[in-house]
Amino acid sequence: MPIIEATHLCKTYTTTKRGKGFGGAIKSLVNPEKTEVQAVNDVNLSIEAGEIVGFLGPNGAGKTTTLKMLTGILYPTSGSCSVLGYKPTDRKPEMLRQLSLVMGNKQQLWWDLPAMDSFLVFKELYEVPEALFKSRLDQLLEALQITDKIDTQVRRLSLGERMKCELVAALLYAPKVIFLDEPTLGLDVVSQKRIREFLQELHEQDGSTILLTSHYMQDVQELCQRVVIIDHGTVVYEGSLEHLASMDSGESQIQLQFDHDASSEALAKFGNVSAVEGNTATLTVARDQVPAALSGILSAFQVQTLSVEEPPLEDVIRRLFLDHQKK
Repeated sequence: MPIIEATHLCKTYTTTKRGKGFGGAIKSLVNPEKTEVQAVNDVNLSIEAGEIVGFLGPNGAGKTTTLKMLTGILYPTSGSCSVLGYKPTDRKPEMLRQLSLVMGNKQQLWWDLPAMDSFLVFKELYEVPEALFKSRLDQLLEALQITDKIDTQVRRLSLGERMKCELVAALLYAPKVIFLDEPTLGLDVVSQKRIREFLQELHEQDGSTILLTSHYMQDVQELCQRVVIIDHGTVVYEGSLEHLASMDSGESQIQLQFDHDASSEALAKFGNVSAVEGNTATLTVARDQVPAALSGILSAFQVQTLSVEEPPLEDVIRRLFLDHQKK
């Protein structure tokens, strides 16, 4: 049985459209014009225990709304979902003690108190035994390298330090399911890397199930075993990153180094010559033409080194969104 499951999950918001100016405000009070916004439309998910799954999409695609329904914060308009065998909107304590939600743009720590005070409150809320609390806290603080920061007011911490403290608070009680919504949002590359390493270590140790949303593709590439991509509330792809890349009809770059100076005219028949400098050259070739181009180049030239660079993952996903919008 999947540990996280959603079947035909939908969420529709009803909003009031307001006209311009004072007259528009009066009209919206007397005769409001209602509009419906389909935030999530027929989403199906099935995530097994121990998986790390990336949940990707542009801003406004419905990612956060889906996470809120899976954690019981929002009620679905239609469809159903379950987490750990529970219906999330029932908000049963047995379920809540086993899942955690971390949102990069929201905080759960008290702003004017030291982080340690919040940790003690969460210990009591989730009924964490004293011995487990101490050992778990020491482990998390050491892994995230913030032992010297927990007695400082949260508002005096840097963004990276606050995000690490948020992770500690969310993981103190060793949840089985972790929902991460942009956990590295706004962090510098060093902090992002440290949090990715921490999450990987935690997953290997606890075997927790993680559903991760992020606009940083490095997070997804380093952590996720597969991805679900959503656009305008609808799932447009589900599978591995490798399969996603293989579906893309974009272009690859071939970097070449020869034993003599290269000629752009001679190379042009194998692809679009992007640059030639001495005995090095760069060709841009359609992905499905790369094997043929390499075969021809190796037959015609004495090649010392070569490398093939695949299109960046961001470009692959961007083209997927554009193709979906055209349909």
